[in-house]
Amino acid sequence: MKHVIQFSGGLGSFGAALRVAEKHGTSSMTLLIADTKAEDEDLWRFADDVSRLLGVPLTKVADGRDPWQVFRDQRFLGNDRITPCTTWLKQKPCRAWMKEHAPIGDSIVYIGIEKTKRDRARIPAIARNWRPWRVQFPLCNRWEPELSKEASKARLMDLSRWYGIEPPRLYALGYEHNNCAGLCVRAGQKQWKLTLDVQPEKFAYAEGQEQAIRDLLGKPVSMLRQTRQGITRPLPLSELRRQHQAATGPCPSAA
Repeated sequence: MKHVIQFSGGLGSFGAALRVAEKHGTSSMTLLIADTKAEDEDLWRFADDVSRLLGVPLTKVADGRDPWQVFRDQRFLGNDRITPCTTWLKQKPCRAWMKEHAPIGDSIVYIGIEKTKRDRARIPAIARNWRPWRVQFPLCNRWEPELSKEASKARLMDLSRWYGIEPPRLYALGYEHNNCAGLCVRAGQKQWKLTLDVQPEKFAYAEGQEQAIRDLLGKPVSMLRQTRQGITRPLPLSELRRQHQAATGPCPSAA
């Protein structure tokens, strides 16, 4: 049986990999990770540390583009509802690898969904997306208590440090996830404001990329939306920045 960890480089997939290793060993384990060309540099440090801990090499797959290039090619800006970047940079390369290397009847896919109310709600859709492969969620055992997102993250961070591995730096900066260097198109206003505060140079890069796509399409598209007086409108990053800085003052390094 092949045990394929969909390894995102985050704490959840780290915890899932540990659970699978404890139960099945590592001789038939694969750490399958998609290189989106957009991850924080420290994600790869963490991934390499986990690989050495388990004695399992990283199996990297890549489309070769980053999310912004996908948006330009698709002539569509991803948002919290539709994410062509996930489809082209993660799902398609990983499924292509699975078709070639993981026989359906002899392989199990493991996903690092944590046992929180919000994350567990995603399980049916994730399982459907991975059909016809069998999917398991090692961190969602029925005998364990449901945790808040903060408690689950703290527990996994403690576990990582117990094994001598420093957790990815994005968590220390206040992010819930270690993906896309804090620039995920699915993130809401709260996370983008955090990025403006703690990574202003990366916010500026994303703002420029979003504007370039708006210019390319000739449409006022945006990743975010804002509802006021019952009317929902696009909220480009440039406007979010102006609103946030008006409320809090400009970031010193982003002035």
